[in-house]
Amino acid sequence: MGTINTALGELRTAQKSSKGVSLYSRFANRPAGRVLAACAYALRLTPNQVTVISALFSFAAVVGLATGSPTAGLGILVWLGLAIGFAFDSADGQLARLRGGGSAAGEWLDHVVDCAKITALHAAVLLSFYRHPDAYGIDGEDAWLLLPLVFQFAAVVTFFGGLLTEKLTPRPAPGTPAAAPSTLRAIALLPVDHGIFCLVFLFLGAGSGFRWAYAALGLAAVLFLLAFLVKWFRELSAVRR
Repeated sequence: MGTINTALGELRTAQKSSKGVSLYSRFANRPAGRVLAACAYALRLTPNQVTVISALFSFAAVVGLATGSPTAGLGILVWLGLAIGFAFDSADGQLARLRGGGSAAGEWLDHVVDCAKITALHAAVLLSFYRHPDAYGIDGEDAWLLLPLVFQFAAVVTFFGGLLTEKLTPRPAPGTPAAAPSTLRAIALLPVDHGIFCLVFLFLGAGSGFRWAYAALGLAAVLFLLAFLVKWFRELSAVRR
């Protein structure tokens, strides 16, 4: 227990900047990841092993969604698997910092798992829509099958665009004070936070209720993507290489 408490103390002072992070990630997912990272440190797990654990929880939820019937019980299990997987996704990076820094291979694995998770999750929604149209109230309305594809497109391009922008943006000079996180921005980013997206599966047994909640988040993802693309392009236009 002492090792966990010591690790938690060190992690509290070794957090990444909260700039551009939603309220859910800042006050729910990162603290949960911090506890998991401290436990993983006490168990002598590596960051890559934690990434694999994250993938196992996330993809178990994806498989359940794709193969099961859309019921309230399954929705709770899918949300739980995704939420735990997301917390472990935060824990692997925190564990790496606690151990003195991560590796290029570890960062690669983390991003590949994240991209695969995003792609597979919306594909699972598409399969569920296709297999159970009556449950979602879309029988005979095949246009609804396009929704997961549009959502998937917006989510993957946002993920890749944000990652690439981060890599192409010059790092600030050593000693440069970090910008204070904006509470208003943290609230505005909630609709495109993965943790908030996971909550939509609690409506899985609600029939058309799930469909409309998923559609609302999909619309938000498309609108945020357009805004992000303009913002990132403007920022990178000022970078000379």
